Amino acid sequence: MTNTGGQTGGATQLDMLIIGQGFGGMYMLHKARGMGLSVRAIEAGDNVGGVWYWNRYPGARCDVMSIDYCYSFSNEIMQDWTWSEQFAAQPEILAYANYVADKLDLRRDVQFNTRATTMRYDDARALWRVETEGGEVFEVTYLVMATGPLSVPKGIDVPGADRFAGELYLSGRWPHHTVDFAGKRVGVIGTGSTGIQIVPVVAQQAQALTVFQRTPSFTLPMRNRKLDAAYVAQIKEHYPQLRALARNSFTGGVRAITSRPLFSVSVAERERLMSDAWDRGGLEFLGLFSDLLFNQQANDIVADFVRRKIAETVHDPKTAAVLTPHGYPIFARRPCLDSGYYEAFNRDNVTLVDCLTDPIQEITATGIRTATAHIELDVIIGATGYDGLTGAMMAVDITGRDGRSLREKWAGGAQSYLGLMMEGFPNLFMIAGANGPSALANFVLLNEQNADWICDCIDHLRTHALPGIEPRPEAESAYMHKVVAIAEQSLMPKANTWYTGTNIAGKPRFFPIFAGGLNKYREMCADEVANGFPGFVTTPADVDA
Repeated sequence: MTNTGGQTGGATQLDMLIIGQGFGGMYMLHKARGMGLSVRAIEAGDNVGGVWYWNRYPGARCDVMSIDYCYSFSNEIMQDWTWSEQFAAQPEILAYANYVADKLDLRRDVQFNTRATTMRYDDARALWRVETEGGEVFEVTYLVMATGPLSVPKGIDVPGADRFAGELYLSGRWPHHTVDFAGKRVGVIGTGSTGIQIVPVVAQQAQALTVFQRTPSFTLPMRNRKLDAAYVAQIKEHYPQLRALARNSFTGGVRAITSRPLFSVSVAERERLMSDAWDRGGLEFLGLFSDLLFNQQANDIVADFVRRKIAETVHDPKTAAVLTPHGYPIFARRPCLDSGYYEAFNRDNVTLVDCLTDPIQEITATGIRTATAHIELDVIIGATGYDGLTGAMMAVDITGRDGRSLREKWAGGAQSYLGLMMEGFPNLFMIAGANGPSALANFVLLNEQNADWICDCIDHLRTHALPGIEPRPEAESAYMHKVVAIAEQSLMPKANTWYTGTNIAGKPRFFPIFAGGLNKYREMCADEVANGFPGFVTTPADVDA
């Protein structure tokens, strides 16, 4: 390793420690090294890639177009790397992460198989003391949490899971070896975006597949395709312009978004528009009408269109009815894209269990017992989601200024300023965490923007010889009021999802995402830098740092 600071009293002294080596942590490491900081990153896995390192389950694929879901900071990387599909699969995305790590020689400053357990801010010395599971200690000026919004799997919260004698897998911690489903009876618990990707693949391999569904999801056909050479050449020629366009868009992508309200067009015209969007596939629907996530009547019309498509696709009317979502707005849960999900239920070897009317009671040594039956299984797959947005931060014992714990500060929900820093936690930075655009934006562009902002902030501190910085309480409060106010104008908080934390028992119900768009978020962050960080208070320069 290089540029990693020194040792004092058994602790490694660094300017910066980065937690996590997904796309955000990787870019942060590259940027910090460019600033001349002594920096190290620690990562719980044994390689880079973040969520794409852990999620190796059958059918794992990104639902953001590959030409958007990649770094924009290096034209050389953009020109050298060529995506093979419109929506890249996990192996290709992980290969891309490894390619970037090799290109930038990142691993020399990364300590793998290392997990942070406690973080304490030393008020007198204005530094963070970080301890790991292995007993190592780091003392650092700047601490960056690049742990991501989806890095703590929920697990299979069903009595008896430890008794199952067959193969038990969790989608978010999939083994690195190939899992063979041939001739086996497989059960999948969960039908969010992960379950929707797993089901069609396993259905083609297993002797029998039983899908345990509690809340049905709206899912749209992905209609993935290979990228031809002429298309790729055109994209590469115009990458700079496309990236500039994406940075200033609502979602951080190049997908078209209209200003056309649904009721501004005739019934026949909106039906044609929806049919075309369904046939094209992908997330075309999200850009189809400007009021889709704000007008309940408009949302109902689009939802009913998708419900009709489910009924047309699934042959058995009873199964189709169970698969059809009701009771929440379409796209209030994370939009799902599938490759033959509804069609899988037309197969003779696939059975759907409605856990609302026939709930799972326990896992036994040989299968799953519901209220009405015992299903014999050889394999159980938990596609049960994540403790999203806040789970990774809350999993670490973090104590800020004056002995205040993060768990105390976030007891009622995540609170921060710009999703980047928190009052009471000086020099603790977050990348793509709660309160930013997070799951509503292109993660890779958001990661880049967050890391760039952190570097601007640290440059400000170093230029003025200031040991530390944290948000002013009034600035944090005003920002959080804005986050809540924007969310309340939309339909997104109306569903019970990992967005609102309702998938985790005891977690406060709260929509901690800035829903005003990546473009507006970037403007707010840029204004803070341009005006000299007025929303922040700095640690006096006479602190013994």
